Amino acid sequence: MPINIPDGLPAKQILHQERIFALEEEVAETQQIRPLRVVILNLMPKKVETETQILRLISKSPLQVSCDFMRVSSHESTHVSADHLVKFYDTFDAFKDKYYDGLIITGAPVEHMAFEDVDYWDEFCQIVDWSQTHVFSTMYLCWGALGGLWHLYQIPKRPLGSKLFGVFQQRLCDEYNFLTNGFDEVHYMPHSRHAAIDTTELAKHPELHVLSEGFTSGPAILATRDFHEVYVTGHFEYGRDTLADEFWRDFHKGLPIRVPENYFPEDDPEKQPLFTWRAHANLLYRNWLNWIYQMTPYELQKIPEAIADLRGRANGLVDKF
Repeated sequence: MPINIPDGLPAKQILHQERIFALEEEVAETQQIRPLRVVILNLMPKKVETETQILRLISKSPLQVSCDFMRVSSHESTHVSADHLVKFYDTFDAFKDKYYDGLIITGAPVEHMAFEDVDYWDEFCQIVDWSQTHVFSTMYLCWGALGGLWHLYQIPKRPLGSKLFGVFQQRLCDEYNFLTNGFDEVHYMPHSRHAAIDTTELAKHPELHVLSEGFTSGPAILATRDFHEVYVTGHFEYGRDTLADEFWRDFHKGLPIRVPENYFPEDDPEKQPLFTWRAHANLLYRNWLNWIYQMTPYELQKIPEAIADLRGRANGLVDKF
């Protein structure tokens, strides 16, 4: 099934070139179906690139999904036109009285900063708190995952001695979990970050289940037992060339940057990188959307009740999850 996107969104042309069927809102509204409603809080500087990457993954589900875009009001974006933000994005005030089946919170290039020093931290926390009762399931990516774990569980991040940069093997920890159903025992995930989860503190929270972890990169996919929260510490959404673009950007600026690990053939940045994570990225998003579709109420206003019911079942009957 197609994804429903705002009329005129630049990602549409790219998706069509990739033979991905994307409906615009005017056409989608004529269909007799209740699509899943997903909102994307896009914190990345390159808004259009990130939109396309995430929509590409959402589109691989057989379900029809309608996507909205949220931005923070307490930070001025400099890598995207003001016209694009005005046309396709709304601030939290436009969403706070609405309910959604899913929320995706992207990463942001601020993991080297203390959470409280990020200019939109208070707004981020406000949105996370809202999602606890207004969104059936939230997926947090990279810095979004670190921030969510700190705000909701007081699990701190720990700075890394050097940037974790490359594509890393992840070991599957639970082959029977719904979210990772169909995963191979080892999968790959791109990482580009300066901080990691404090695993000592993570171990104090049995309500958080590690679904896959890196041999050297730490926990990769985590989730609450009821899948109300899903945390992905890497960048499954990255395209083939995203890490290469980051490498060459910093290289040409004269910044200290290493060649991404396990990415370029023979570590030669002049060679085309191998796309080794695409299948598992598609599978995770498909499983996540399928879970939402199976469990979310038809009437969006009943989402708070559904969240409370599922949370209670997860706490009392862990074996079901």
